[in-house]
Amino acid sequence: MQKLIIAIDGPVGSGKSTLARRVAALLGYVYIDTGAMYRSVALKAQRRGVPLDAGDRLAALAGETRVDLCQLDGAIDGAQQVLLDGEDVTAMIRTPQVAQAASKVALEPGVRKVLVAEQRRAGERGGVVMEGRDIGSVVFPDAQLKIFLTASPEVRAERRWREHQQKGDSIDLARTLEEIKERDRRDRERKTSPLLKAKDAVVVDSTAMEPEEVARLVVMLANQQAGESAR
Repeated sequence: MQKLIIAIDGPVGSGKSTLARRVAALLGYVYIDTGAMYRSVALKAQRRGVPLDAGDRLAALAGETRVDLCQLDGAIDGAQQVLLDGEDVTAMIRTPQVAQAASKVALEPGVRKVLVAEQRRAGERGGVVMEGRDIGSVVFPDAQLKIFLTASPEVRAERRWREHQQKGDSIDLARTLEEIKERDRRDRERKTSPLLKAKDAVVVDSTAMEPEEVARLVVMLANQQAGESAR
């Protein structure tokens, strides 16, 4: 059976990473977290003191940066280790501060050009589940299966808030909701690769769905698509 390129796009907090990891595990595919790439560049920029609106400097920084996404041995949920120039930054890139910085770094066309090229190389042979905000529209417009995952802002904010609570981070739910709304606006309005639903994407609203339910739905769609492609 043909191995597909599965593109999962959607706004922050919609559950893209959880879905992509689970679908990849169920299908035996490779999971590629494009957000980790932008977060890693943002972390490096913060460490180097590079302003988050310095487009040329950020693009040059991205060009000299190596981000490796490594599958953890024995991880049944597709969990990965993120290496930034050989350093394990898996936990460091998941802080609210780096997340906000990454959303600004992602506005820079030069950075996106560098990272999109890397993403295409990583997924061109198929058998991958790639998630982000422009996978189906820009990175892989010919992906055999495109999912646009969404949920209400309130539900997405609560999910993100719970994630940080579990990690011991002290953040305010109301502030989290405002940050998500601001992130949505920034992602939709950016000039390069804005967040949008590809015309042929399947919209999945996860507001009232459990993660496993969403994953099984996407796997069913993938198997149907693979069967049709094999005819």
